[in-house]
Amino acid sequence: MSQNHVLKGVFFVALGATTYGMLATFVKMAYSEGFTTAEVTTSQFVLGILGILLINAFQKIKHKENVVKATPKNIFSLMLAGTSLGMTSLFYYLAVKYIPVSIGIVLLMQTVWMGVLLEMILEKKLPSKQKVIAVFIVLIGTVLATNILNNEIQLDWRGIAWGVCAAASFTTTMFTANRVATEISSAQRSLYMLLGGAIIVFSFAFATQITPFNLSIFAKWGIILALFGTIIPPMLMNIGFPLTGIGLGSIVSALELPVSVMMAFVLLNEKVILIQWVGIVLIILAIIIMNVNFKRKN
Repeated sequence: MSQNHVLKGVFFVALGATTYGMLATFVKMAYSEGFTTAEVTTSQFVLGILGILLINAFQKIKHKENVVKATPKNIFSLMLAGTSLGMTSLFYYLAVKYIPVSIGIVLLMQTVWMGVLLEMILEKKLPSKQKVIAVFIVLIGTVLATNILNNEIQLDWRGIAWGVCAAASFTTTMFTANRVATEISSAQRSLYMLLGGAIIVFSFAFATQITPFNLSIFAKWGIILALFGTIIPPMLMNIGFPLTGIGLGSIVSALELPVSVMMAFVLLNEKVILIQWVGIVLIILAIIIMNVNFKRKN
């Protein structure tokens, strides 16, 4: 693979991660205007599905017979995998309702060690020393980034619980997304996963929305949330990852963490002290350690 292709892939992955890193801040801003979690997630998924439908229609017209159609088995598998995508959005948005965005994104990054644990269970073998070291660095980084050692910081346990649930759900999403129906286009895969996630989101909205649904969410925040959460990041990641490879792509996608914290700092005036930045750097370092091959080539 040429250097230009790799650089192109890095650009797409970086842009996708940066875009997704902005999402939680926009959610928090929507909350400040009185919108509920049900309204936020519903608008995001409805407009996200419409956007992906348009992309699929464009690809069908452009490529005509060359588009591989999804089988009923593909559709079922992707929708089932998509339920974890819906739960990730719900849990993450519920988390940032109770805790700062800068803490919420750190909790979401616990997918690093959760992924290692899940891989160990599924493949029934112990992780490498490299991964074990990375996990310990993540845990130390998390303690620093959340600043829980400082008695002045009082974090709402509900936010922490939802954040951990979001990380667990996101771990499941990452494992299934790259293994299910990979033979069909990324736009089709995104569509059916979104439909699966929508079942979870709409069920949550139906069960929890006790006030009349505020339709103005679609015009005010829905388009932004759909673009930054369900349309742009997955499309850019699907373009970039094949060019960078999983290792380099995972390192570049860690940009999501500092971008999310910076957005919260600038737009929400969230206080982020030096020790928290040290923790964030440690988590990014752990992701690099996990994905870099330190063995010398003969």
